[in-house]
Amino acid sequence: MANPRVRKIADRIQVIVAEMLERRIKDPRLGFVTVTDVRVTGDSQQATIFYTVLGGASGAQDDEAALASTAAALESAKGLLRSEVAKQLGMRHAPTLTFVADALPATARHLDEVLERARQQDAEVAAQRGASFAGEADPYKKPREVAAETLDDPAEFESADEPDTGE
Repeated sequence: MANPRVRKIADRIQVIVAEMLERRIKDPRLGFVTVTDVRVTGDSQQATIFYTVLGGASGAQDDEAALASTAAALESAKGLLRSEVAKQLGMRHAPTLTFVADALPATARHLDEVLERARQQDAEVAAQRGASFAGEADPYKKPREVAAETLDDPAEFESADEPDTGE
């Protein structure tokens, strides 16, 4: 969808379908649906509508049953939604609507589980190794301490400072 016109059509379809699902479609199988994204082909003939379902419809308790009943409700309302999209867009050809359940919530849930498992493993490793850090207790460099006996003999300092002339 590199074309800005196609992106505007997709955004408008998303708004129209979301408003229709909220206000005009009164199917009891329809759960709490959120239209997450709409992708339109370059010729504006087909629109793929991605949606998520939060919770279930009144009779469905688990997520899979809610997703299945919502998919059936969207399929039955597809004709009404397409005619309303065609009316409001004012295009010669109304795009064919395809509804796809968005995998975003499942992916996010899986990533949260993986991150929680990693946090637990980090905590276990930290408990096993103790609270000491790698390296010395004081990581800063200190000035080199010169022994007291070398300070007593100034000849050593003079010979070290003067370049060797080879004599």
